This record gives sequence, structure tokens and C-alpha cells, in this order.
Amino acid sequence: MTEAERGRLLRRGRTIARVAFVWLTVAFALRGLDVWLDGFAMPQWWQPIVCALVLGLLTSVVWPLVLRIALPIALFTLGIGSFLLLGAGALAALWAVPGVEVDGLRTAVLVVLGISVVNALVSSVLAIDEDEIFFRRAVRRSRRSPDWDGDLPPGVIFLQVDGLGYDVVRRAVRDGDMPTLAKWLARDSHKLGKWHTDWSSQTGASVAGILHGSNHDILGFRWYEKDRDHVMACAHPKDAVEIERRHSDGRGLLAVDGASHGNLFTGDAPHYSLTMSAVSVLLPKGLRRRSRDKVGTGYYAYFANPVNAVHTLASALTDVGRELAAAAKQRRAGVRPRVKRGGIYPLARPGTTVIARDVVVSAVLEDMLDGRPVVYADFLGYDEVAHHSGIERFDTLAVLRAIDQQIGRLHRASRLAPRRYHLVVLSDHGQTQGWAFADRFGESIEELVGRLCGGPDPEVEGGGPIAQRLRARALRPSTQIEHRRHSDSTTPEVTRVAPGVVVTVSGHLAMVSFTEFDGRVKLETIEREHPGLLPALVDHPGVGFMLVHSAEFGPVVLGRDGVHRLATGVIIGEDPLAGYSPHAVELIKRADTFPHCADVMINSRYDPETDEASPFEPHVGSHGAFGGPQERGFLIYPRDFEPPGEPVGAEALHKLFRLWLTKLGHPEPADR
Repeated sequence: MTEAERGRLLRRGRTIARVAFVWLTVAFALRGLDVWLDGFAMPQWWQPIVCALVLGLLTSVVWPLVLRIALPIALFTLGIGSFLLLGAGALAALWAVPGVEVDGLRTAVLVVLGISVVNALVSSVLAIDEDEIFFRRAVRRSRRSPDWDGDLPPGVIFLQVDGLGYDVVRRAVRDGDMPTLAKWLARDSHKLGKWHTDWSSQTGASVAGILHGSNHDILGFRWYEKDRDHVMACAHPKDAVEIERRHSDGRGLLAVDGASHGNLFTGDAPHYSLTMSAVSVLLPKGLRRRSRDKVGTGYYAYFANPVNAVHTLASALTDVGRELAAAAKQRRAGVRPRVKRGGIYPLARPGTTVIARDVVVSAVLEDMLDGRPVVYADFLGYDEVAHHSGIERFDTLAVLRAIDQQIGRLHRASRLAPRRYHLVVLSDHGQTQGWAFADRFGESIEELVGRLCGGPDPEVEGGGPIAQRLRARALRPSTQIEHRRHSDSTTPEVTRVAPGVVVTVSGHLAMVSFTEFDGRVKLETIEREHPGLLPALVDHPGVGFMLVHSAEFGPVVLGRDGVHRLATGVIIGEDPLAGYSPHAVELIKRADTFPHCADVMINSRYDPETDEASPFEPHVGSHGAFGGPQERGFLIYPRDFEPPGEPVGAEALHKLFRLWLTKLGHPEPADR
């Protein structure tokens, strides 16, 4: 007998032993439920053995057939519906066994839940660890994968770790918090690179640029559009649809049979899940996208499996406990900076750290085993926890280790796929830590701007050299005249901090718009209408620099000790952009050309000595502008790929990824 034959016999023997062990364990569990559960009785010794066999056949043979019809119920109830349906099936099956007593659906559902918990525990006992559980499920799923004929170009799986900056990932690899990535780099199978974000430094602009090749006019995670009197929000389904409509040409990165999971936009993928611009149930019928996925594929099947539902529910409850413990530890230790982490946040956090992660991993696994050529998936958990805890606090790094574990599992499972896969890991931006602006200075940026636009402020006399120059300019007569709008809309979703003044914030960026005027309001008009605003802002210790547009000089960046005229490159005093991104000038000039660029764009102050900046939102770790680690994303890519250099802007990443796919032999998407 050959070594291979002995291995097959050994694996077959282990499988038979596992099946027998699970069967007997379920039989003992049924006997325990008989004792513990009112309304459920098995008076004969043989009944638990027979019922264990019947229920095993129900879940392994009958249930997959029922899923083709029942999946929507299971999906939209996050697995609870599957227990109800399985309970109904178990009720009928148990009634068919002579002498077994079940008093109704409630009891049958409790029986199914109990058996699912036992199955999950048994799987943990039989496996070496959770990785072994995952891999065994992948092996079972791979046996149902289609057979592929001919030579296929290698597929590419892009795994985005949301908010993880280049600086943090280097330390995480060094310190053992991301052992999977550390192993790749140590073996020299992959290389670590850096890329520079756009000014907005946030997921909306980054993912639109990466997947669709364009992030034009995306100013932040949210921004105000004066012509529509509307605040656009990347995380709102209707706005996400509109953003994708503006930027998609049908030739996105994933257009050729690709898949998008956990993202804001589809990248024109025909297969997607948990993607904001395609959340059909939240959109009017005319805005819904059609997916090529058949019922039963990807994430639809995840919560339909009761064992998956039990595992994810248990992990989510554990994560709630971790959040409560971490928040209490910060309070006891007096950690600063910190933000409030109570209310519903402990219950909401597992949505990104556990539930979305598990569903995305399941969907990517399905994509690989189905041979999808390119997949782009986003892990949201690190970004979410870093916002509330800090970019390298102990509980944030614990989430990072869990994400790294999932990456390792997908890498191992890729060997079972019908084609070879390359894994690329990247981030959409980084995060910069700091004490929130409102907590540090006693008022939010919205309150500050509202106060300054409500009348003269006697507390801001004198100040720095640029504030004094601005006050002197405001005293001169202005020839610049801009016509007021006849009315100022009162759309409920738009918050006005003062009559005719709207402020929207996106991390470290605040955008001020004067709604009484059409189009971009010039510096000279702002000085005339609100003479105390710019001098007070430029002197504020939480403001790093501001972009305004002058009728005389074009785009102008104002700082406390200097002015940078972007059109001519003239710098008066100290350069306000010194210490920020080396590409700040070109990227700010680009944003100045956007149709919806705000009248005043305010970037928070970054302190290079402490590596901190104060975000305009109530976060500890934050992003959304220039200043520190938030500007630098990372890229871990196979060493044989074209070296990327240091791409500037998300659109450059799109071109790079397209080049990689082309060199691997992937076809270009067709014109629509």
C-alpha cells in the first residue's frame, strides 16, 4: 500500500470516527434535553439514538434543499429564522418517531438550538483549533466546487484592513500582532509598500478611486452640496448609489466576474454582499442593482447554517464583554485621550468586529472556491475600534490579531480553489490619534464657527501675524461683489450653525459653506460678511491650516504664521503646509477644483512632536485630512508583482491594480 493510499484510509477512518462521535454526543444531548426540557420526552432507551440519526439526516440532506427557498428568511433574521424553520422540520421528524413527545414548535426550536450548540462544541473539541474548524469546512465546500477546464490566469484577492496605517502595520508585524503578514514578509513571498492618500483620507474617496478609478468631487466621508442643499454621506445607501453612479463607467476593477464584499461601492462587480451602494432592501425599486449570484451562494448561506449562527452569536457576545472590560480599564487607569464608549456602542461594535467579518470571510471563501477572478473585501473592525479606543491600544490590537487570523485562514483555504490565487493586503488610509477638538477646547468646530459668524468676538483681538493681516484686509473696502441667493432652504438634514452658514465635518476636516451665495464664495466676500471669522480660525490652536479661494490670488492656504498661494507658489512667512503630506500642494490644488469644494476648508492642527491631532469628530483615532499617520496607507503584495513605488492618491492604486491584473492575463472589461 502506498503512502497516499494509507493517508486516504487514515482520513476516511478519522471521518467515520468523527461522525460516530458526533452521533453519540447528539444522542446524549437529546437524553439531557429530555431531563431538562419540559414538553420533550423520550421514554425509551433507543429513541435518542434514532432521533439523533433522523435529525442528522434533516440538517445534512433535507435542509440544504429547503435553503433554496428559505434563505431570505434566514438572512434577514441573522440566522434566527433558520432555527424557526429547522424547529418546524424537527417537530415533524420527531413526531414520526414512535413514542417521542414534543409539545410544540417552541420546544422543537429549543431542541434544535441545543443540538447546534453541542455540534459547535464538538467541532471545537475534534479540531486542533478554530483554524482547523475553518479549514475542514472549506474542504467540505471545495468538494462541491465546479471543475475548470484549461489554464486559468491566477486570481487576485484584495483584502482591505480599514483604517490601518503604514506606520502601525510595520510595528504590528514587528511586535507579533500580525503573524500571518510577518510570515509572508519573512519568507520574502510578499513586499511591504506605502501609498499616500488623497486629502480627504477616508474610505469613500479611497474605495471609489481604487474600485472605479475616479474619486473626483468626493471631499470627505460627508460633505455639503450647495446646489442641491444636501449633505452627501458615503455611508447612506441612497448617497452611495449616487456616488457610484457619478464615478462608474461600467469598467470598474471588479467588472469582469468579480466580487465586492463589505465595501461602500461595487467596483461594477456582478457579485457582492454587504456593499452599501447595493443594499437593495434599503433602496427604492428603481435604484436597486441586479446580482448574478444564485440563492445559496456567498453570505446568504452563512446565517442559514445554525452552527454558524451559534458561533457568530457567541463571538459577538464575547466581543461585547471585551468592549465593556476595555472601556472600564481605560476609565480606571485615567487614559487620555478617550471618548465615551457607553450607550448602545458595546452592542453595535460586534457588527463590524465579528458579524461583518465572519460574513465577509465566508463570502470570500465561496468566491475562491467558485473560481472568481478578482475579489475586493473590506475588514471594518480595526477602524471601528481604533476610533473609540486608540490606534494601538491593547483592545484595538486584539481586533487586529483576529483580522490577521482570518487572512491566514483565507490564504490556507486558497489552496483548495480551482485556480491559483494571489493575496494582496492593503488599507484605504491610516489614522492619527488625538484628543477630540470639542473635548480639548470646550466647543465643537460647528459651535466655534457659529459663534464667530454670529457677530464680533471680543476675545480674539491681536493674535498671530496672519490674523492681523486678515483683520487689516477686512478693514479695506472690497470691490468683490457676489450676489446673494433669494432664499435659504431649510432642509431638515442640513444643520446650519448660523443663518446662512453650514458646517460639515469629516474626521480632521471641517467644511464651511455660506448658503446665501451661489457657487464658491471668495475670500474677499468672506472678509466683508464675517470679518472676525478667518482671523479667529487661523489663530485657533486646534486649526492647522485653511483653504480659501481668493478672487485676486486663486487658491490660498492660510496658517497662523504664513500664507501659501497655490497658483503661484508664493509663500509669505512660514509655509502652513510644512509638516504635512509631501504631496499636500498638488492634492489640495486638486480639491480646490472640485465643483462642491466648500467655501472654507479647515484642516486640524497636527503636532509632529506628539504625533497627535485633534479630530473634529468625537473620536480618539481619526482620519479625514492631512496630518500624521492618517496620510499613509500600506500595501502588502506578492514579490513578483510590478513594484508600486509610492502611489499618490487612490486613483493611482486603481491603475496599479489594473496593471497587475493585465500582466496576470485577466481581460479588460468591455465598454458598456
